[in-house]
Amino acid sequence: MYRQYMAQRLSHTSRSCGHGSTMEILVKGGQIVTMDSNRRVIHGDLLVDGDRIAQVGGLAPAPARGVKRKVVDARDRLVIPGLVQTHVHLCQTLFRGQADDLPLLDWLRRRIWPLEAAHDPDTLLASARLGCAELLQGATTTILDMATVQHTEAVFEAAAESGIRAHIGKAMMDLGDGAPPALLERTEDSLLEAEALADAWHGAEDGRLNYAVAPRFVVSCSEALLKGAAQLADKRGLLVHTHAAENQDEVSLVIERTGLRNISYLDSIGLTNDRLMVAHGIWLDASEMDILERSHTRVLHCPSSNLKLRSGIARVPEMRRRKISVSLGADGAPCNNRLDAFREMNLAVLIQGVASESPLVAMDALEMATIDGARALGLESEIGSLEVGKKADLAILDLGQLRSWPQEGVSPSSILVYSAGASDVTLTIVDGRIVWDRENDTSNPSLMREAAAAIHRIRARAAMT
Repeated sequence: MYRQYMAQRLSHTSRSCGHGSTMEILVKGGQIVTMDSNRRVIHGDLLVDGDRIAQVGGLAPAPARGVKRKVVDARDRLVIPGLVQTHVHLCQTLFRGQADDLPLLDWLRRRIWPLEAAHDPDTLLASARLGCAELLQGATTTILDMATVQHTEAVFEAAAESGIRAHIGKAMMDLGDGAPPALLERTEDSLLEAEALADAWHGAEDGRLNYAVAPRFVVSCSEALLKGAAQLADKRGLLVHTHAAENQDEVSLVIERTGLRNISYLDSIGLTNDRLMVAHGIWLDASEMDILERSHTRVLHCPSSNLKLRSGIARVPEMRRRKISVSLGADGAPCNNRLDAFREMNLAVLIQGVASESPLVAMDALEMATIDGARALGLESEIGSLEVGKKADLAILDLGQLRSWPQEGVSPSSILVYSAGASDVTLTIVDGRIVWDRENDTSNPSLMREAAAAIHRIRARAAMT
């Protein structure tokens, strides 16, 4: 089934996307925030040829004979690399506002797990479509997503049709006090399904979609499942995406079961390496910080989620000083209510101002949302900055709002982190395709109707307390 679906999708994409030497997009006259190694800001044109950036700055030459060119006016606008969010849950977008004002474990057991268990393929498709649209409309072009336990192909389908760049994995769970039976799998079945999904989707859409092995967290995974996930990732060269050290009660449960703290336990069973992506990483002791540094394990920082779920504040400045990879994500919509990378950048800086003796600055947050996010995913040679030869993943912002004015003498990083928001984005390009254009988009009403009908069905099925 998966291979047949992908053959249809790839055939459609090859006919319709317009990639190749006969299609160009000229982004004309913008202020280009390159995020290259010198963090240059350049005034001029950015030329997209097929799915790659062909020119950054200066005046683009006229197109060659026979080449079609679309011109996008970027005068008085910022052109930025597509933002990278390394921890999201598209399966939870429908649950926005359904689980407010609860700490993590109650949030999961009383609301999120029952809601996830009530998903069917159609409701999951609606949730993922809504999330992809919100992300793209807010300049996020690349995500690392953890789906729920079942129906993960629906999340891939939504990502494929939206145009977003994504690593996606089914959540793996074979344990879980308080988890509904529909979310608990046999260990072997979980591993077999994960490998089947990797066979079907890893490298799909000309490499735009990839698979990530996604054991949910130690509390909901047996040692056999975690070791099996590590072996699958090693065999296939896949990322491993999990949660760890998010909440003090979670840490206590892990110690009670394993005798070790989260990162120490993951290290003891062979999971820590430069492909392990750990969401949150708040409650870490000194030895766990040492493990992260030694193993090059990546940390995925979600400031709005950490605040809303009352989890705590990650020691991001210390991690960055240690050269531990830290990138940003909004997490799922019910634990932040907005999939807005600008908000995450803003909070990442602001909370460290009172939590750390070495606070972050705006450029630190912009790096975490662009080139550092790309590097965490192993994609820094392809995305994360606007440079000739890289993939054409970018967004354009209109900052003609009172809250972003005046701008004389103000750095673009300051504007992006402290003033701008998702609502300022006017156009988003992924892989050289315009995937969202504010002036011509009419999709929001239908997405909202689909989402409203889907959450109604889910709530009718879910057993929430």
